[in-house]
Amino acid sequence: MTKGLKGHRITVEPSDRHVRVVRGEQVLAESDKALVLRETGLPERYYIPPQDVRLDLLTASETRTHCPFKGDASYWSLPDAADLVWAYPDPKPEVAEIKDHLCFYDVEVS
Repeated sequence: MTKGLKGHRITVEPSDRHVRVVRGEQVLAESDKALVLRETGLPERYYIPPQDVRLDLLTASETRTHCPFKGDASYWSLPDAADLVWAYPDPKPEVAEIKDHLCFYDVEVS
């Protein structure tokens, strides 16, 4: 899906790549069902379905941020990495596909 807002553009589509998130020796997520979000002026981000993420390793953070294009984000941390992952539990309708998918700052794609 493609949305344009005053020169700002966001696309969300299924990724055809294998996405893996590793920190140290620990695999935090691995998926063939990720969504790729492309947004004007920002790097590509991979949103991973929750069933492909090791949620048992993450702790909810009190951090919240607001994006005028995507909505309000919630964050999760590891003991040694604060706010490492985020999700939009109630995203704006234009990006509804990313609801509850988790996004990490650093991913490996193949």
